[in-house]
Amino acid sequence: MTEAQQTTPYALMGGEQAIISLVDRFYFYMDTRPEAKALRAIHAPDLNPVKEKLVKFLSGWLGGPDLFVQEYGHPRLRQRHFPFQVDTQMRDQWMWCMQKALYEVSMPDALRKNILQALSDLATHMINTE
Repeated sequence: MTEAQQTTPYALMGGEQAIISLVDRFYFYMDTRPEAKALRAIHAPDLNPVKEKLVKFLSGWLGGPDLFVQEYGHPRLRQRHFPFQVDTQMRDQWMWCMQKALYEVSMPDALRKNILQALSDLATHMINTE
């Protein structure tokens, strides 16, 4: 592993296992908490396919192996989410779950703060309806 690879968010938060843990916790909250009920309702009953995609996306997005691009091509996140009505409520519920999950993965606080801000910006970009 090069020095640059060792300083990526992916490496700093613990690599593949940390990403898997983050995604597992994220979907745990989405699947079980009333605060995310509307968000859960737009997902299929089986969350395993979207879990796998989110692990692959976050891996590359955080500076690790670009698994999503290798399998599916460019993420085109807005385009992939057009079939769903993404409004501020969906964004807020998604971010609520992600924030809860991020605080369960061990990482430097400054890194967590940066990841949360970047994900918040990305989630806001996904809004496609009033």
